[in-house]
Amino acid sequence: MSVLVVGISHNSAPVPVLELIARDSDGTAKLIRDVADNEHVVEATVLSTCNRIEVYAEVDRFHGSVEAISRMLLTPAPGSPDEYVPHLYVHYDDGAVSHLFHVASGLDSMVVGESQILGQAREALRVGQEAGTVGPALNSLFQQALRVGKRSHAETDIDRAGPSLVAYAIDQATRHLGRDTDLKALVVGAGAMAGLAVATLSRGPASSVVVANRTATRAERLAEAYGGRAVGLDAIAAEAADVDVVITCTDSTGIQLDVERFRAARADSSRPVAVIDLALPRDVDPAVGHEPGVALIDLATLATELEQAGERSEVADVRKIVGQELQAFLAARHAAAVTPTVVALRTMATGVVETELQRLAGRLPELDDAARAEIEQAVRRVADKLLHQPTVRVKELANSTGAVSYAAALAELFSLDPEAVDAVTRVEGV
Repeated sequence: MSVLVVGISHNSAPVPVLELIARDSDGTAKLIRDVADNEHVVEATVLSTCNRIEVYAEVDRFHGSVEAISRMLLTPAPGSPDEYVPHLYVHYDDGAVSHLFHVASGLDSMVVGESQILGQAREALRVGQEAGTVGPALNSLFQQALRVGKRSHAETDIDRAGPSLVAYAIDQATRHLGRDTDLKALVVGAGAMAGLAVATLSRGPASSVVVANRTATRAERLAEAYGGRAVGLDAIAAEAADVDVVITCTDSTGIQLDVERFRAARADSSRPVAVIDLALPRDVDPAVGHEPGVALIDLATLATELEQAGERSEVADVRKIVGQELQAFLAARHAAAVTPTVVALRTMATGVVETELQRLAGRLPELDDAARAEIEQAVRRVADKLLHQPTVRVKELANSTGAVSYAAALAELFSLDPEAVDAVTRVEGV
């Protein structure tokens, strides 16, 4: 079995393409179920953020799996899937592990080093666990990736490179407004990113925050936690006319703030406003950005600015940590992969020894107990010494590069029963 990643992100596709493939939470749950139902998939989950969607799967076959998963991932997009395939990326086996470690550490984020991805990776693991589609392989991989991400933030200054996409966008908004205190803010949505937005605003630039959401109780809960006020989605345009900053981050698939309602609400207002759209697909009509006094900051704008900003020096420290953790994880993983074969080989040898000792007892019944014990000990010692070097070497060679599967070679040379190896694999959870 091997881990397969099929994904699309801000690194491989422009925002308009990402919007076409984006899903809400229900769509993500359905994608997980569809992938898990594939005959070649053993485990599955999906990592979905405002600028990426990635399918992680434990598979028994590469080609059949990658083709099927690619089609499922591209299902929402109009037209032929062939149009969008060039925007997909695929990582397999060791490459899949490396990719997730880089993602969890923030090295693959739009804002390099942002910490929000840790919560999103944790959510991907939780959703897969609750769906019953995450087993030992993906659980181990994601748990280790989370540890890598935590270590990266604890041991380096990567947080200075970019605490979050939300914080970076708010910083851009305050630059447009020319001030960073006593701002009135409207946050549309009540999910994890909306919560981060409200918390970031409340800790610094905002003097008041209004939360708008489809579900009133969620909006009220989030607003009350920070001394804010809750409204329904139908009040967005009216509220936007009296605030300095608007942040939208829902998981809806339609426009939440259209230019006609926005223009009508601001008919008597000359107040400058920064509108931050962090939703995928977008929440805000792009035409809003052309209104007088309005600066529209969306994912496409942020992607361009961040690409021009370049890489911070703190990134080198995180890359070193990721490299160390990757090497250690792969070494343990490769060693574990040969364990079932080694156990099956020793079990076979033990069986041969026991059979021969029983035959000896039948042919030489006159042996006294002391002689019998000495012979049994000698036979077992010979078997152990003959097996010691091959089993040690196969574990060492498991971490070497190349196409040779030394575990498979060992199984072939000793004619090991495949069912015996599989039985050990199931018991060990390898």
